[in-house]
Amino acid sequence: MGEYNTELTKIVDQLNRSATQVRSVEKRSLDQILGVALQRNASDVILVSGSPVTMRMSGKLQPDGNAPLNAEELNGLLLPLLNASKSKELQENKSVDFCFVRASIGRFRTNIHHQRSTLAAAIRILPEQVPSLESLHLPPALAMLTERKQGLVLLTGPTGCGKTSTLAALVDRINARRHDHIITIEDPIEYQHANHNSLVEQIELGQDTPDFAQAVRSVLRQDPDVILIGEMRDSDTMAAALTAAETGHLVLSSLHTNDAAQTVSRILDTFPSGYQSQIRQQLSLALLAIISQQLISAMDGAARYPAVEILVATGATRNLIRRGDDHQLRASIETGRPDGMLTMEQSLVELIRAGRISRETAFAHCYNPDDLRRYLVS
Repeated sequence: MGEYNTELTKIVDQLNRSATQVRSVEKRSLDQILGVALQRNASDVILVSGSPVTMRMSGKLQPDGNAPLNAEELNGLLLPLLNASKSKELQENKSVDFCFVRASIGRFRTNIHHQRSTLAAAIRILPEQVPSLESLHLPPALAMLTERKQGLVLLTGPTGCGKTSTLAALVDRINARRHDHIITIEDPIEYQHANHNSLVEQIELGQDTPDFAQAVRSVLRQDPDVILIGEMRDSDTMAAALTAAETGHLVLSSLHTNDAAQTVSRILDTFPSGYQSQIRQQLSLALLAIISQQLISAMDGAARYPAVEILVATGATRNLIRRGDDHQLRASIETGRPDGMLTMEQSLVELIRAGRISRETAFAHCYNPDDLRRYLVS
């Protein structure tokens, strides 16, 4: 009888452990993790072995309060997202970018990669609706750029500063107000644009085209009015974008730079020295605007607001770029308010006076503290 009870106890213990494991797996299903992230208004979810599920809320990372993930759990969460081609790309490159949809939850952009010989992922939650410039709290000057028929508009700033959302809002405004053919080239497609007054095509890197530069050259033969290039990563893409902007197209794109002068330098430095004079000339003629953006945490910690530097291409700023006097662009922006220009410090002061951010936060994000102090006093 004692042996029977001992055996029975073992069976019960095994059943309890199995039930616990099942409940643990259920708690860690990807849909549930993403659902919690949406409820908490998180912008990103980060999954790393040895750490709990971590969510970015109002710009700050916070663990979800559950036990750390292990490598086996991560494989179970992430591998089912991959089709054959994405799985092969992950094996070859150790990293892969793509979007996926959960019908009852929403759309997500994800990067799956390797760290410490285990899988990890960063998942960006994409809003259901394409944002408007107004909903993003962006300056009215940006809306004026959507009325232009040709030229180059560049969105710049660090990763996660809202460049993609701002570009989507510009496209959406054009889509609603103009009767144009809009073609976007993205890696991957984040916001899906329905046709309104315009016809919108969306090309995804790896799925519809091998690279940005080839896609831009092909798009020029597809009768576009507006071209969005998700990111200008190399000299071939930059050269193709400048050509498109010079030949009667409105071109929108992005770069990972902090301000207007740095953006001009980054573009030029991508080309061999023998071509830089020609590229400088092209850029001075094709450029419409450079918008440098940061996302700043609100005083209540529950939201973030964009602070922007705006360089508008006027006769004076074009001459500075053509002559190589990039260091004088800031002074031109500072005195260019009538033309819609704005320095980062002027934008931060507007956010302070509107009661949206604190002075301390503004000083942490400004480029020139002395200018910020001067604007606050005046």
